[in-house]
Amino acid sequence: MRAMILSAGRGERLRPLTDVCPKPLLSLSNKDTLISRTLRLLSDANVQDVVINLAWLGEKIEQALGDGSEFGVQIHYSKELSGSLETAGGIANALSLLGDEPFIVVNGDILTDIDFNSVSEVAKQLTARQSACLWLVDNPTHNIQGDFGIDSDGYLSLSDKPFYTFSGISAYHPNFFANIAKGEKMPLLPLLREGAKNHNVLARHLNANWLDVGTVERLDKARALIAQGVII
Repeated sequence: MRAMILSAGRGERLRPLTDVCPKPLLSLSNKDTLISRTLRLLSDANVQDVVINLAWLGEKIEQALGDGSEFGVQIHYSKELSGSLETAGGIANALSLLGDEPFIVVNGDILTDIDFNSVSEVAKQLTARQSACLWLVDNPTHNIQGDFGIDSDGYLSLSDKPFYTFSGISAYHPNFFANIAKGEKMPLLPLLREGAKNHNVLARHLNANWLDVGTVERLDKARALIAQGVII
């Protein structure tokens, strides 16, 4: 099983910290940064190959992580030379590194203690037709309206209530990005909405601790959760 960590974003809401440090390298503790912790979780689930896309201050990420051996994985870098290609464009640009089998995608700015073995098991079942799965969480205060529902058959829904928030953890068959050219800038949301309409995107409710570390206040909260042992 391969995985991709999305790490090309500018991190505007975390400025001025991200003026000099790429968001995934922000420290959570003396032991871990955001991205190193995710790498360890993936390694614990026997994910051996990880692709990381690079744009803003990407050279600092590559210098910090190297080949990934410190974390028990092999890292491959996908450099977005023209700047960030947005989420779908960044994934499509890295498909040659991700291979022909389904793969996991994780946002580079989340804190979670999910067991990625469970994500791998779902990913292995994806097909060219049933080509994606999203993990959704209960709505945090910064996204109280939510993003998607889950229908009675376990598919992503634009109408079934309650709505939940996309956690930034997902799995895809490469076919999901087949219509995006390498180097093309493309957001993910339109593809997910289309997939929900076509009934080919699965959805699961995430039963794990989770935090979107998108602001300075939430970074402080993430550090507190680690320090208190709530998330280990």
